[in-house]
Amino acid sequence: MDIALEHILLLLITGLLAGVINVLAGGGSNLTLPALMVMGMPADIANATNRVAVGLQNVVAIRSFHQYDKLPTDDLGAILIPTLIGGFFGAIGASYAPEWILKPLLLAVMITMTIIMLVKPSVISPPPGTIAHKVKEKPSSWWWLAGAGFYAGFIQAGVGFILITALAGVLRYDLVRTHALKVVCVLLPTLVALAVFTARGQVLWIPGLILAAGSMVGAYLAVRFAITAKTSTLKWFLLIMTLCGSAAVLWF
Repeated sequence: MDIALEHILLLLITGLLAGVINVLAGGGSNLTLPALMVMGMPADIANATNRVAVGLQNVVAIRSFHQYDKLPTDDLGAILIPTLIGGFFGAIGASYAPEWILKPLLLAVMITMTIIMLVKPSVISPPPGTIAHKVKEKPSSWWWLAGAGFYAGFIQAGVGFILITALAGVLRYDLVRTHALKVVCVLLPTLVALAVFTARGQVLWIPGLILAAGSMVGAYLAVRFAITAKTSTLKWFLLIMTLCGSAAVLWF
């Protein structure tokens, strides 16, 4: 497809913002999906094309968190298995689901997370010194992670909030390590979904890669910020993003 200069700028800017938001909270796709649809893409094609940027921004974030030694790997396999299983079935469902179901589902996730953070903020921020649990010690985390994987494969936007609930709320990782594990958990279902969408011819690679260029820069900057910011700052950013995400879904 032909891409006008203003559309290139739109994709780069929204991609950069989404890269920051997705690493530090979630819901960056609330910016990128409308940006893609402004270019004339149907919702299902925009949903598929958006995965190119999400995948590459998470590759950058994973590498950066690993460089700062903030990516715990001792239980990573147990965390990834349910997210991959859920991601596969979510991608299959998204590939055939009617477009009208996407917005209500996204709005429900955003509102639920906002309520949780306002009513019980300790869910997303365990007290300092809290020892993280293994997945086998918290069987309920398996279902949270599988649900997050399904959602990641299905719609992507806002999946970070579900993963934060599972990783910080159930497994009790601190917020920085939660973000590091979150980007790994998002990457693999995203790759599964991208493979499904590519096989069905639903991915437009040129706008997807332009969007990814901005997202990768945003992800790199977000990791640098997460490493140096206070926990209270990260919590406020997360709350603000859930509120903005809910407003964005209602607006669009």
